[in-house]
Amino acid sequence: MIRLEVNGEEYVTEQDTLAHLLKELKIVPGRVAIEVNLKVVKRNIFEHYSLKEGDSVEIVYFVGGGDKLSGKK
Repeated sequence: MIRLEVNGEEYVTEQDTLAHLLKELKIVPGRVAIEVNLKVVKRNIFEHYSLKEGDSVEIVYFVGGGDKLSGKK
């Protein structure tokens, strides 16, 4: 068992990589940006990025919509 902080909440998992954690959380990797311990993790290494006890994971979802030129919704 690994204790993490995920988006500010305590989370306990048996998953050992970011990719496995995302799968457990039912999150599509292509739609998020992830920071572990205040460092951005590139999407192409999610599969190999090892999680450790006490890591702080922030998952940010991309949201679309609105007028790209004016910024209005």
